[in-house]
Amino acid sequence: MYNIIYCSGGVCASEGFFADGVSAGLKKGGAKDMAFIYSENECEVASVFTTNKMCAAPIRHFKEMGDVKSNFIIINSKNANAMTGKAGIEDIKEVLSNSPKNAKNPIMSSTGVIGVRLPKAKIIEGMKLFDLSKRDSSNASKAIMTTDTFAKEISFNVKLDDGSSFNIGAIAKGAGMINPAMATMLCFITTDAKVSKAQMQEILDEVVKTTFNAISVDGDTSTNDTVLLLANARSGAYDKEAFKEALFKVMHFLALEMVRDGEGATKLVTYKVSGAKDDKEAEIAAKALSDSLLVKTALFGEDPNWGRIASTIGASGVEAYEEKLKISFDNLCVYDRGEILFDAEMEKKCAIIMQHQKFTISCDLGVGEGSFKAYGCDLGHEYVKINADYRT
Repeated sequence: MYNIIYCSGGVCASEGFFADGVSAGLKKGGAKDMAFIYSENECEVASVFTTNKMCAAPIRHFKEMGDVKSNFIIINSKNANAMTGKAGIEDIKEVLSNSPKNAKNPIMSSTGVIGVRLPKAKIIEGMKLFDLSKRDSSNASKAIMTTDTFAKEISFNVKLDDGSSFNIGAIAKGAGMINPAMATMLCFITTDAKVSKAQMQEILDEVVKTTFNAISVDGDTSTNDTVLLLANARSGAYDKEAFKEALFKVMHFLALEMVRDGEGATKLVTYKVSGAKDDKEAEIAAKALSDSLLVKTALFGEDPNWGRIASTIGASGVEAYEEKLKISFDNLCVYDRGEILFDAEMEKKCAIIMQHQKFTISCDLGVGEGSFKAYGCDLGHEYVKINADYRT
């Protein structure tokens, strides 16, 4: 048995980890725009990256590093260093050659505008501001924000039956260009658990399926999506089941925070699909709902247009039948296996539900035992305003 307890500290909750954010002049007005995460001990590193074929230079550089341990990550905002070719990788090498002397196999991660070379001079000068003794996860989380409206961090202490314990914490950014198969998101997770790289990677790959890969803001998959999990083993403690649940708690919380902070979003919606032929078909249907622009705009207008939900499921390609489908808004069933329950009174009740910041749309396909939950938000005027002039 074990007990997972919320604690403060973010990426610095884990023993031996340090972090901070500084201003290197990449953002206007002196806002923090560069961050670091540092461990006194070298770490095993597990990773998951974007499925976008145009993956950014930092991801390509990391993969070129091979199977190495690291203790230092530098993150910059405002510039994605994507679509910059070999020059983008050479820029990273030059930046990292100026890393603090304690950095072992340093890693770089970037977010921001695509198709622009890194402002190397500013970043190198910015690194001179890093104080590796600082433990300010909050500053680091603020420095990596782009269109985010709030910083995102979380941490837990995990107490095991034998009296030992380990910590796990994370920071993340992401608010737009978010789509299942990861998002325009960066997530950095630290732990002092004594976990092997192989087991850490196995668990990360499994947990990402129901967390970051289950969310959608706008249906676009970024060039820079990155999850890095660093373990320095400082606690000497580990339990696989406890670690997996703690990692899920960290990633699930941050995934929902990204959807809640979706560009211009006003609602966080859970799409619960059950009764599918199998779990994969349930996933396909749920993600189709979270991606659908027609569904998203109906959410924004607080219009309980259940016909769009039925249509989206039908278009998703999964096995589904009009006479077996059941659709509910929270606990209110509007369509039950061929029977339309959506009268004027029901519409009023559903419209009230859609005024809430959080609610669930449930769809029982009545075909099998498959189930999956996806998460999405509405899409409105503010999203268009933000992305119409993102570069400026």
